[in-house]
Amino acid sequence: MKIMLMILFSMILINNYLLSQFLGICSFLGVTKKLDSAVGMSYAVIFVMVLATVVTWPIQTFLLDPNGIGYMQTVVFILVIAALVQLVEITMKKYMPALHKSLGIFLPLITTNCAVLGVAITNIDNGYNFAQSIVESLGAGLGYMLAMVLFAGIRSKIDDNESIPKAFQGTPAILIAASILAMSFMGFSGMVDGIFG
Repeated sequence: MKIMLMILFSMILINNYLLSQFLGICSFLGVTKKLDSAVGMSYAVIFVMVLATVVTWPIQTFLLDPNGIGYMQTVVFILVIAALVQLVEITMKKYMPALHKSLGIFLPLITTNCAVLGVAITNIDNGYNFAQSIVESLGAGLGYMLAMVLFAGIRSKIDDNESIPKAFQGTPAILIAASILAMSFMGFSGMVDGIFG
């Protein structure tokens, strides 16, 4: 249980895919204009990350590795993730049309979101068993959501602020805020070892 908690909290705070590993940045910058869009995108990414892990881990362990075709990992994982994203998109379009419309082009972009592929590959590279892989992907998804929600709140303050100098308004202010948020997460380094060590 201790290892599972270490994996979960390290993925949320220390190895955060958006703020520490810088994977999935396009949705981080594109969808965080509104809090509800950021939360909706986060739920979709969490679902796809966990489901992708549930599907890709057995494929790698029981199909690719035993047959000596582990080198096909990236291609197979991308195809699996693309199919899962299509499933999520169809479901959202039918049952949550407002959220589907607000996410726009960013929902199909989950297919090419390197954070989702990164989780699937990292689970294999770290040698995690099936349960640990699920916990890691859940932690990565929750960390993604934390970063998206925090940044959506920050962006709401930046977009409404008229006191920002003209040269820094818009994209420069957003990128500066993102870099400060990423640096703040560096303070969590060593925290998991201190708590669980």
